[in-house]
Formats: sequence, C-alpha cells, structure tokens
Amino acid sequence: MAVHPIDYRYGSEKMRRIWEEENKLQKILDVEAALARAHAKVGNIPEESARVISEKANTKYVKPERVKEIEAEIHHDIMAVVKVLSEVCGEHGKYVHLGATSNDIIDTANALLIKESLEIVLKDLRELRTILKKLAKEHKYTVCIGRTHGQHAVPTTYGMKFAIWLDEIQRQIDRIEQAKDRLLVGQMSGAVGTMASFGEKGMEIQHLVMKDLGLKPARISNQIIQRDIYAELIMILALIASTLDKIALEIRNLQRTEILEVSEPFGKKQVGSSTMPHKRNPIRSEKICGLARIIYSNVIPALLNNPLWHERDLTNSSVERVILPETFMLLDEMLKNMKKVLSGLEFFPGNIKRNLYLTNNLIMAEPLMLKLTEKGMGRQEAHEIVRQIAMKAFYEKRDLIEVARENEVVREYLGEEDFEELKPESYIGLAPQIVDDVIQYIEEIEQKEAQES
Repeated sequence: MAVHPIDYRYGSEKMRRIWEEENKLQKILDVEAALARAHAKVGNIPEESARVISEKANTKYVKPERVKEIEAEIHHDIMAVVKVLSEVCGEHGKYVHLGATSNDIIDTANALLIKESLEIVLKDLRELRTILKKLAKEHKYTVCIGRTHGQHAVPTTYGMKFAIWLDEIQRQIDRIEQAKDRLLVGQMSGAVGTMASFGEKGMEIQHLVMKDLGLKPARISNQIIQRDIYAELIMILALIASTLDKIALEIRNLQRTEILEVSEPFGKKQVGSSTMPHKRNPIRSEKICGLARIIYSNVIPALLNNPLWHERDLTNSSVERVILPETFMLLDEMLKNMKKVLSGLEFFPGNIKRNLYLTNNLIMAEPLMLKLTEKGMGRQEAHEIVRQIAMKAFYEKRDLIEVARENEVVREYLGEEDFEELKPESYIGLAPQIVDDVIQYIEEIEQKEAQES
C-alpha cells in the first residue's frame, strides 16, 4: 500500500521507475557484474565466471522477494543480494563481490541512479528554457509596471521578466553540467579505501569497473564516497527548486484578483473551490512553492551527512534512502508543473495597462527628475522638487504630470513637449535590447548543444 505521495501523486512515471526498488536492485547487480568483469580482465577470476555472473546479475534471476527473505534473516541488505546472486550463479557464485565492501556497491549504484535522474532533470530544464525563450520573444515589448517592495516602481516589460528567468534556468543547466564530473563518481576501494582487499591491481580494477559503468572513479575514498558530493547534489537541486519557486510565486502574485495581469491555465471543467464556484486558484504554482519547501529542508540532512565517524558510520544511510528519491521526485513534479503553467500562461492586456496607469503617473517621477537634470537642474534639487510634487499628487489624488505642469520652478526648465514625452510606455530603457542579448546568448548555447549531441 502506498504511503508517501511520491508513490502515487508527485513525479513522473519515468522518474519513479528510476527510484523504484527493483531498479535500485538492478543497479546494484549491474555494479556486481561490472566488478566480476573487471576481475576477469585482470586475471583474478575465470572469464566464464564473469560471463555467468553478468548473465545472472538481473532481477529476472535475483528476485526482490528472495533478497528480502534473506535480508529478514541476516539484517544486511547488500549481503542479502550477494547471497542470492551467488545462489543463482552456482559454482561461479564464489567470485561474487570479491574484494568489495557494501558501499563500493551502494555508492556506485547510487551514482548510476543519480546519472539517470539528472538526465531527466536536464531534459526538463531545456524544455523549460525553450518555453521561456518563446515568451521572452513574444513579450519583448509588453510594457508593464515594475514593482519593488510590493510597490509600483517604474515600467519594465514582460520580456524582461521571462528573460531573467530564462537566464537563471540556463545557469541551473550549467551548474549540473559543470558538477557532473564531481557528482557521477563511483568507488571500488574496500573496507577503508586502501584497496587492500583488491591487491596490487586495485587501481586497475576500480578504473575498469567505472569505465564499464560510464562513471568516473573516485580519486580517493574511505569506506564511502565522501558526502560533500551528495550535499552538493542536493544543494544544486534545491537551487533549481528555488528558481521554480521564484517563478511560481511571481505568477501567483500577478494572478491575484486586484492585479490579474496573468493567470496559469484553467481547464474548462476545472473546479477551483468546493464551495465558491467562481474561484480560479493558481494551484499548480502553489504546489510548486509548497514542494520547494520540502526540498529546501533536505539540504540540512545532506550537509549533516558529511561529518561521519572515522572512516564512516551508518548515520548517513537512512537519510539518503529518503532524501535522494524524495528530492528528485519532488523536483520532477515541480518541473512538470512549471512547464504546464508557462506554456499555457494567459495574459490580460487590459489589466496590464490599467495597472501601468494605476498611480496617476506617479511612476514617472524618476524620468521627470532626469528630465530636469538634463535641462540643467542639479540632481539633488530635482529629486527634492519631484518628491514634493509626487507627494502632493498622491495626497490630492491627481496626475503627477498635471501637478508638475503647475510648478513654477519646473516650468522654468521644461516645456510642453517635455511633458508630452513623459509616458510610461516610453520609459523602458534598453529592455528590448537586453532581452535580445539574452535570447542570442541562449541560442548560441542551443546551437553548441546541437553540434555536440
């Protein structure tokens, strides 16, 4: 019976299959098979034994039920796998697990699971990148109000919002790619990392195993791969979650009734509330923000797993059984939902324009101040005069430009043509060019990726 929501509610089937018990067992068997092949290559065991072990190192023969049966007797998960694999290999079973310690197998198998999982994360991030690039292009000139401290600031564009997120998503892709050599490592170094159990060919055996599995060999280890590696992994995944959290939070705020500039997609038969039929709640964005909190919380135990007793203790094991699958599954769910939200994002142009003019042009205080400095007024003097004009306009609920026109000092510097130029739509600076620069940068990366694939 399923208990945790990642068993049935969160994450894709593809990601779930990676972390399901049978696939985890298969990865352990893959490592045992690679170890046998390495031993055969260096002449430690017969090639026929390596062939048989490789053939039988499959969940078709090493049944999960049998492994659990043995584990219930001996209370050791890896030794249970070793015993069952040895059983099905007959006389060749005596060469199973030769020289290895449990975490040679566990940590290397984990690296295989992480490798598969990161491939899915990278694919989703690149798909999200494509969606954001399209939105940035389409809304390069969609002028909206920028907000700082929750207050109206000066105009910006939706293209800028999307380009900022696009650039950040690319940084997350870069982080994974740059960290792969550190994250995707395995070990075959024995009880405390000295390779004593493998003899003088230990280095060669480790190299052969990792080459066989498509991993990098750890440069040095004790009984385990050092847990700063897993901590870095979880922190990278948490950083990705924080980007998705940030995007979702902005969409939630922009969908608030009193703002309503954008809305996440809402199905024709979708129900927003069991009692309020009119509700259109941003449930996907809210889910993203909620799941991010759990991923953030997994960073602390990942960090606490790094300091262990001497050459290792077991306190990290139970933690990793939880945080590795949980973090990947929840991030997978977040990415899936973010793609749906952004690809179906609904815009309300009328509300965008309404909000742009909501403050009666108070948002034009900065360009008014700059106009005055261009005409020769000192910057500090201009700031104070415009501040007074802005406060007068605010309390009298009047248009800033109208109040400015009435100011005798301002009229000494500005003519009617200057006042006419003070429009929100004209005060977006280099926003379109900035967006174009980001898009060009992303497209150059995409071209490079296409050439390398």
